Order: sequence, then structure tokens, then C-alpha cells
Amino acid sequence: MSNPTFAPLTPPRRVLMGPGPSDTHPRVLAALGAATVGHLDPYFLQVMTETQTMLRQVFRTANELTLAVSGTGSAGMEACVVNLIEPGDKMVVCVNGVFGGRMADVAARAGAQVTVVERPFGEIFDASQIAEVVERVRPKVVGIVHAETSTGAHQPLEDISKVVHAVGGLLLADTVTSLGGVPVEVDAWQLDAVYSGSQKCLSCPPGLAPVTFSPRAVSSIERRRTKVASWYLDMTLVRNYWGQDRAYHHTAPINMNYALREALCVTLDEGLDARFARHAQNHRALKAGLAALGISYAVAEGVQLSMLNAVVIPPGVDDARTRRQLLEEFGIEIGGGLGPMKGKTWRIGLMGETSQPRNVLLFLAALERCLGDQGFGCPPGAGVAAANDFYRRRTA
Repeated sequence: MSNPTFAPLTPPRRVLMGPGPSDTHPRVLAALGAATVGHLDPYFLQVMTETQTMLRQVFRTANELTLAVSGTGSAGMEACVVNLIEPGDKMVVCVNGVFGGRMADVAARAGAQVTVVERPFGEIFDASQIAEVVERVRPKVVGIVHAETSTGAHQPLEDISKVVHAVGGLLLADTVTSLGGVPVEVDAWQLDAVYSGSQKCLSCPPGLAPVTFSPRAVSSIERRRTKVASWYLDMTLVRNYWGQDRAYHHTAPINMNYALREALCVTLDEGLDARFARHAQNHRALKAGLAALGISYAVAEGVQLSMLNAVVIPPGVDDARTRRQLLEEFGIEIGGGLGPMKGKTWRIGLMGETSQPRNVLLFLAALERCLGDQGFGCPPGAGVAAANDFYRRRTA
């Protein structure tokens, strides 16, 4: 039997405006194709050092234990949970979306006594609600999502951090969607364990999970009575590879680390404050355009993420048909709703390299066409005109 002949790999060109991954900067793609060296080669060890330095800047922390876990954002979540939790430990998990629910599942699998605090999808937690629970439960760890990708809700953390620390707990935060798009102030907010992903606002392909642990968290890990449940994610072992000893632990994904290093460099070259402002400006332009088309947001004003826009699908408009037409005719990917929001919302990503005026205007024009094809009436060109008017006023 002869072997089949396969054509060269030719992925389609997309505009990635979904919940992730985002578009990738050419410098990052070039880094992926650079010459591979060994995982203990002096050149790669220097790349690791530079990556750590830049991660601390992006996380805005001085934490020594800051590194990139070899795995996606979900591996970062597991790394934080399994290192802090021993069987029988109490953990409070805040669930107002899919990824809070996932954290609760991970915690239960690690043997935690999990107490779930809930809010409806799309809403956020008030510090007083968390205070009541942590004062009653006295947990070792409280887990919460800073930017809930499934709903588009932006959760403030500073006041919640205070109530968690008031009872001696550790605060674990999911910043998969927020890091590099809005401020993540690890030291100023006294966050104890934080994880993210490479593929959202950092605009690197998926495959690495930045994490950082505070001195309080490291002390907790060092006082463990039992081994970390995951050998691969055990920070007492992994930190020796990323630390001064450079002791072999696993073969790191060399070229993915190149790519993350370059993505962080691009981020810092732009400047964090400028990057945050860019995300906010394009969010507001998109919002103006969508309002002109008669489309509203699924999350309350004031807690909407700038990089992940969850909007209500207009009555009579078919969710799947619209997303399929955007992809097939215009090469634009957006995301559908999850959980109770499935079929009711679209998730429009403006993350990292994707967050550009040209993408905002392209999407609004394409969406108007899709809506019109389904008989949803809106003034011709209204969305693009409203977004352009916003940009014009911003630059006047």
C-alpha cells in the first residue's frame, strides 16, 4: 500500500477576533522559526532569564518565582492550584463563568474542600460577599477570575485581596485574558498566585502559561506536608530549572519560549500604559459602532472588558449562520457564547495585535452585511460611521 501524498501546510489567513488566540506579531512568528538549540544551551538559558525579567515587568511584580509553565493557560491554572493545595485544604472559588467553574473542578481534583461562591454569568463579585464567606470558611486559598473570558466581565481584585488576607488566606487570580491588555498589579494588589496564557493580549501562539508566586505563596509551598500532586507542575522542582541552578527538569519547548520572549519584548516596546490605552480606545470605538447597529453589551457598563466584548445577539438573528458567514466570506473569527449565554451572545476579541482600528472597521462593515442578509435592518454604514466618528474625535 503506497503512502498518501500530503500537500504543504497552508493555513487560511484569518482575522482572529474571537476569545483567543489573537493575531500574532510578525516578530513573534519569526522567532518561532529561529534555530532550535538545546534546553540547557547557554543561549537558551539567557532567553529564559530575559523572559523572566520581562514577565516581572508585565505582571508588575518583584516575585522571584516568576516563569513560563510549559503548557497552555489551563496548565497555569493547575500549577497554581496543585502547588498551593494539599488534600483537605479549604479553598473558596468564585464562579461567575466557565473558567471559575473550571478552577473549582481543578481544586476538587487536587483534594481541596471546595466552597463555591456564585454570581450569575456576566456579573462580578463584591468584596463584601467574599468577606462573608472567607470569614466563615477561613480558607487557605481563594481563587477568582480577573477577566472572565466566557462572559466579558472585568472583576476588580484590590478590595477582595484585602478581605482574603485579613483571614490569613492566599489569593489566586486567573489573568489569562487580562495580562497585557489591562493593568495586572500583582504587587500593588498583593496577589499571591497568578497565571495567564501566551495567546491572548500577549499575542503569542498558545502553548505557554506565565505564572508568578508571591513570597507568601512560596512559603506555603515550602511548608507542604505532602508532595505536589503533579510532578510536571511541581514548582519546587521547576523553579530549579528557571533559577540559578538551571537543574534539568523537562525539555522546555524552545521555540515557543523564543516566541514568548519576543512577544514580551513587543509588549514592553509599546509600553504597558500605551497598550492599555490602545485596548480601551478600540473597545470604545467598537462599542460605538455596535450601538449604531442596535447591538448592546451583555455585561453592565463599568465592568466590561476592553479586550473581550460580549454582546447580545439581536432578535431574529441566527448565531451560527452569522459566525459562519463572517468566517467564510470575510475571514473573521468571533466566538459564540458559553454556558447559559450559548446562542445568546457573541464574544468579540480585541486582544493584543488584533486590537487595531482597521479590524474594528472591517468587522463592523462585515457584520452589517451579515445582519442585512438575515433581514435585520440598520442604517447603511451606521456602524462604521459611528466608529470613525469616535476615532476622529479622539485624534482631533
